[in-house]
Amino acid sequence: MALFLEFLAQQWILAAALLAAVGMLIFHESRKAGPSLSPQQAINLVNQQGGVFVDLRDAADFKQGHITGAVHIPAGKLDARVGELEKFRAAPIVLVCKMGQHAGAAGKKLKAGGFEQVYKMAGGMTEWSNLQLPTTR
Repeated sequence: MALFLEFLAQQWILAAALLAAVGMLIFHESRKAGPSLSPQQAINLVNQQGGVFVDLRDAADFKQGHITGAVHIPAGKLDARVGELEKFRAAPIVLVCKMGQHAGAAGKKLKAGGFEQVYKMAGGMTEWSNLQLPTTR
């Protein structure tokens, strides 16, 4: 450990460059999946521009409560069911999962498939519930 600290002290420019490169990579990868929106921003976007919420959770979670009008496509079945979103190709698509962990990967798939207005809802349904926003069963 002492040698590592000594290396860092002597090669601080290399260490700083490595940290900067890793930071830029993380930032770039997160942007490829689409920007994050708060639940209120997502509601405004969907209402103003005729967008849609896509719920990526499994069937059991979806049945316990979901956003009114959300399209249910489980994250694991997105590739097979992407055709259901064709009518929303020009509209904003807000991806919603349980806590935000699956929305990034799904956003990358949709962006690669030609969907341009893809967003992730920050915090997922957990944040939606914490804000006590309405759900439908």
